[in-house]
Amino acid sequence: MTRDISGRSRPTVFWGLPVRYSLLIREPLRSIALVCAAVLVGLVGWSGNPLTLPVAMFFPALWAFSPSRLVTAAISAGYFLAAARGLPEGVANFYGSGLGAGFALWFAAASGFVIVHTALWTARPGWGRALRYCIAAVAMSVPPFGIAGWAHPITAAGVVFPGWGWFGLAVAAIGLLVITSKAWPIATLVLGGLCLWSAAMWTPPDMPQGWVGVDTTFRGESGQYADYAQQIETIELIKAAAGEGAKVIVLPESAAGIWTPTAAHLWTRELTGLDVTVNAGAIIVNETGYDNVMMEITGEGISVLYSERMPVPVSMWQPWLAWTGAPAGARAHFFANPLVDLAGRRVAPLICYEQLIIWPILQSAFHPPDVIVATGNGWWTDNTNIVAIQKASAQAWARLFNLPLVMAFNL
Repeated sequence: MTRDISGRSRPTVFWGLPVRYSLLIREPLRSIALVCAAVLVGLVGWSGNPLTLPVAMFFPALWAFSPSRLVTAAISAGYFLAAARGLPEGVANFYGSGLGAGFALWFAAASGFVIVHTALWTARPGWGRALRYCIAAVAMSVPPFGIAGWAHPITAAGVVFPGWGWFGLAVAAIGLLVITSKAWPIATLVLGGLCLWSAAMWTPPDMPQGWVGVDTTFRGESGQYADYAQQIETIELIKAAAGEGAKVIVLPESAAGIWTPTAAHLWTRELTGLDVTVNAGAIIVNETGYDNVMMEITGEGISVLYSERMPVPVSMWQPWLAWTGAPAGARAHFFANPLVDLAGRRVAPLICYEQLIIWPILQSAFHPPDVIVATGNGWWTDNTNIVAIQKASAQAWARLFNLPLVMAFNL
């Protein structure tokens, strides 16, 4: 406050405006800037290019800088919705419907992320805030919230610290916490430098010698996915790859369709005499639902290699149907079979949705594996970057633990 010549007090003027009015203008502008920055971080970080993943590591800073809980909710929603922007169109493609259902699922998927980060936000700076972010990050890594734990900033650890393994994961986690504290300028400079260094030094994961992933381009809208004609065509792709020297051939999710004794007879007959091992996605149905699996197929026999730990919620995993007595869709095996043996190698299997969330790969890495096998069925992702994000995530995790990676997608 200042006083005029008559001795009366008046507000201090700043750039021609009273301070209190200046603050009223600056606070909304700051909030809008933070929300816009969160959207930009989500767009760039989750572009589908592994080299942009480190940008997502700046989300915790935006969360920490929020001036209120309401703005925190907007920041969290802006980041997550931008990162998952392909979902509305993907859902519309999958169900053959309009965008209404896609937008509903898009916002529903964001709700858990927003609730957790908003509830744990605090206006009080210091390490208490960092601890709260730590709790939020862990909550979004494991069930139940981790079931929709997409766009987790820790995924970038493999790009920033390639080959560092669990130590690199710990350092990345510490960086995410420090950036929410008063030491954020130092953390920002360090992370920014590491992002530039990783972009310059990045190399994609290797593939094991003799292993190959075979992509396909089959459709699924009509419900005829993986019929007899398609399976014959897929088997021809296997024979072509074997002719080029492949010994282990990885096929996409659901490449072998609904598994039956007839399908088993067809595959073993066609692979007899071929010195190859095939990892093929399939569906095994019974009266209570179905399992989304990887099969190990050779000319000498067949076995179920892996049952998916976390199918896609809503479109595949529908546990609420069991309450009505109806078949409950795909079963979630959560923490089962994190490691499988394929052709003498210890394999960390990741089917489709499992590449977007945290606990499946970390559970598998704990054992540890010799190779990561990542498969997916992305015919419904036309005009989106969903498959690109899945591939970028799988590559980041493979580089973190310095593991070979084999990928196969139906596009």
